[in-house]
Amino acid sequence: MQQLWYVAYGSNLSLERFRCYVLGGQPAGGSRRYPGCRDPREPQAVVTLTISGGIYFAGRSSVWGGGMALYDSQATGRVAARGYLLSAEQFVDVLAQEMRQAPGVELDLSPVHGSGEHTFGPGRYETLVRVGTRDGLPMVTFTCSREAARDLAAPTADYLATMISGLREAHGWTAARIADYLAAVPGAAGVWTAEQIAALAAANAAPAATLR
Repeated sequence: MQQLWYVAYGSNLSLERFRCYVLGGQPAGGSRRYPGCRDPREPQAVVTLTISGGIYFAGRSSVWGGGMALYDSQATGRVAARGYLLSAEQFVDVLAQEMRQAPGVELDLSPVHGSGEHTFGPGRYETLVRVGTRDGLPMVTFTCSREAARDLAAPTADYLATMISGLREAHGWTAARIADYLAAVPGAAGVWTAEQIAALAAANAAPAATLR
């Protein structure tokens, strides 16, 4: 397999944030600088997606503080997502950085030729989930295994601001629609109100990033 679609549903909805994994750099509001992929070329294509399942915020991000977005393929609902067409090597390097490892890790991606899920380890993003096919290529995301602890935790304002930016870029949603979507996500629900998220969206109404 030479190419695949990486499907983002959390902070990587934001193209500018995702570029930090590919080109290297530190995202706005984040505390970590990423080395980038061995192949630092831009994604070959970027598409707007909606996939089945659900997301929730849990754990504690070492980059943002607060809960991280995680995907549950068995939840009932629809998830706003974004697809990045990458080489297999780039995908592995992105995954390695999510797992706080250096790019260049060897990883067998053959399981994503099939359907369903494959867990490589107990970490928060060490389970690959194939969520579909596009243009004959696998659409793959990553999350934690269901056996991992699901300690719901509210995301920080910086994390939400990055997701807000991505939802605006990819889906063209209004602040009100973004607020309703994120305020209903487990982990944020009951902590962040739709009104608070709408205000955060209004305060972070930056121009959408585009491929250069």
